[in-house]
Amino acid sequence: MSFAGGDRDEFATSLAVLALYDGGAEITSDQISTLLTATNNHVQPYWPTLFASNLGSNVGEIIFNRGGGVAPVASAAGSAPAAAGGDSKSDKKEDAPKKVEEVVDALEGGMDMFGGGGGGGGDY
Repeated sequence: MSFAGGDRDEFATSLAVLALYDGGAEITSDQISTLLTATNNHVQPYWPTLFASNLGSNVGEIIFNRGGGVAPVASAAGSAPAAAGGDSKSDKKEDAPKKVEEVVDALEGGMDMFGGGGGGGGDY
């Protein structure tokens, strides 16, 4: 695998951060620079500082949170009137019966992919 320029620097720095995290060491720009120098990797001086400031305190959280994220805003806004105890439109909507959609099998009757009636017995 070969890298050029900034890609190589970024890759080497990210591996240094992972090595420090795995070893239980504090992730600082000095530690990253020391590890890169010890492994004979020379990167632009801003990479260790960039990685340490953005990843230093929460590397484990980034690694182990799969697809985290924030709750949708609509759900938070929808629960606010209910928490206040007032009558709102969302309370009235919850009392209404929910419509059940009928599930139709795509292979059952109807048109086939060639626009025919799908009754079988075609030319194909």
